[in-house]
Amino acid sequence: MVVTKEHIWSLLEEVCDPEIPVLTIVDLGIVRDVKINDDALEVVITPTYSGCPAMNMIEVNIKALLQEKGFEKVTVTTVLSPAWTTDWLSDAGREKLRAYGIAPPQGSSEDKTALFQDEKEVPCPQCNSINTKMTSQFGSTACKSLYKCKDCLEPFDYFKCH
Repeated sequence: MVVTKEHIWSLLEEVCDPEIPVLTIVDLGIVRDVKINDDALEVVITPTYSGCPAMNMIEVNIKALLQEKGFEKVTVTTVLSPAWTTDWLSDAGREKLRAYGIAPPQGSSEDKTALFQDEKEVPCPQCNSINTKMTSQFGSTACKSLYKCKDCLEPFDYFKCH
């Protein structure tokens, strides 16, 4: 069987983020490259932020999945540059976040006003209202802020744009 990058990328769609299990590592955009060297595979990943506690688990899960699929020599390489950005989230990943109850990032990381999320309209993932208010800069993880919808009164996480 000839192994292609496309095949490996499709397999990596099975590896979920441990902190947001509705997203795959491909949805998140942390998989940067797949390299095939004879009988060895290298998967290049970038953490959502340096020091992300989920990265060790993600590396273990990548290796376990690919070895389970018959690839004995698997290396996972972490690169920090360029830094991960929410711009790398796939459209499917953004929709999965919304369906899961987490508001996806609004705007682009290049939009410096995106750093001040309380000045942006963040739609509620429950009722889609933009009548929302940030209640805490930090949500359930460092990459999220906590918001509350003033219409349906539900609290929700917002995946910060960065």
